[in-house]
Amino acid sequence: MTKKILLLGAGRSAAALINYLLENAPAEGWAITIGDVQVEHLQTTVAPLPFARAMVLEVQQPEQLAVEVGKADVVISLLPAAFHEVVAKECLRQGKHLLTASYVSPEIQSLHEEALQKNMLILMESGLDPGLDHMSAMAALQQIRQKGGRLLSFKSFTGGLVAPESDNNPWHYKFTWNPRNVVLAGQGTARYIQNGEYKYIPYHQLFRRTERVEVAGYGTFEGYANRDSLSYRKLYNLQDIPTMLRGTLRREGYCAAWHVFVQLGMTDDSYQLDNTTNLTNRSFLESFLPPAAATGAGLPQRLSWYLGIPEDGEIMQKLAWLELFEDKPIALPNATPAQVLEQLLKEKWRLAPGDKDMIVLQHQFVYEMAGEQHELTSSLVVTGEDEVQTAMAKTVGLPIGIVAKLLLQGKITKRGVAIPVDQELYEPVLAELKQYGINFTEI
Repeated sequence: MTKKILLLGAGRSAAALINYLLENAPAEGWAITIGDVQVEHLQTTVAPLPFARAMVLEVQQPEQLAVEVGKADVVISLLPAAFHEVVAKECLRQGKHLLTASYVSPEIQSLHEEALQKNMLILMESGLDPGLDHMSAMAALQQIRQKGGRLLSFKSFTGGLVAPESDNNPWHYKFTWNPRNVVLAGQGTARYIQNGEYKYIPYHQLFRRTERVEVAGYGTFEGYANRDSLSYRKLYNLQDIPTMLRGTLRREGYCAAWHVFVQLGMTDDSYQLDNTTNLTNRSFLESFLPPAAATGAGLPQRLSWYLGIPEDGEIMQKLAWLELFEDKPIALPNATPAQVLEQLLKEKWRLAPGDKDMIVLQHQFVYEMAGEQHELTSSLVVTGEDEVQTAMAKTVGLPIGIVAKLLLQGKITKRGVAIPVDQELYEPVLAELKQYGINFTEI
């Protein structure tokens, strides 16, 4: 009997997932429908395949969504997180399983009991981070516990970065994921626990509070805390652990420069700028500085004075490379500061043809066993093939594709709203990922 999969979202992050589904469909007896607002780029791929189709689908058109969900056995959503509640409620109404890569929101969590009653699975956080980080952490934790180890510290960092051979700008960064998510990253207060003490980092200090992370063969990175590390203690069965921190990786120097945007207010998405008709990079920056005094000082010098950063230092070099001091037009009317910053960065941080991205994930464990303290570091580095077949798409899409296969094969019994921290989920996913070169190194 044919099993039907509906994939919502066909953007850059879906490339590896689409390949996986299409490659496995004949052997598994799947029929694949891919829906998004733009699917023209897929037509040449799916046209020769009798088991696949790509269609224009608007999630905000309830009737169309209901029809397509009704045809599916499993729905996979790689849409922006804002659309997941709509999709989840429709899946719940029709009793269809849903898989996504996004965080569990309170709205989605509230559907748990009804999903249990309808014997359906809403599996969230099943991509890279969150997702592969959960699975690999649980596998390592299981090994430590089986040896009789007691966890003292768990730190985990993940970064979507640019591969060394494509790293040709002073920020050592290019977009491999939704640029908007990068601009808005970290807003709110980060919460974690360190040596039994609860720690809180407000957003305006987040990018000043980093720690060094060494990855063998790839050098030094800096990690900043994710919003809420504490909520995962229960999910990982680490309620009593003295230290737990989940964070994001960047190359050294990135965070100090990004802190400038935070301090100026350029990442604010809560209001629209006025009089943006003739906005330029320079006037955008000028709008966040105090009025110019009659000192004759140039814009870089005034910025240096205002924020207390060296005028000839690396931070200013990074800002100058972005052409922030230039009268370069920004054609974006009625925009928030965050939207203007995103527009400015998209041009400069775009993956060029042939560019490769890189995923770096590292878990750091400290545990006690037989009265002695031990350390375990588990690291993953994945490099993309080019600007389309990216490491980000691979590490986000493949775990979801494998879960979909296991679910349709009847090998997953988990139901309700969940994340992949159960052995029946993470063990087979991690095993199959090794076939695709996604393998952790432990030292």
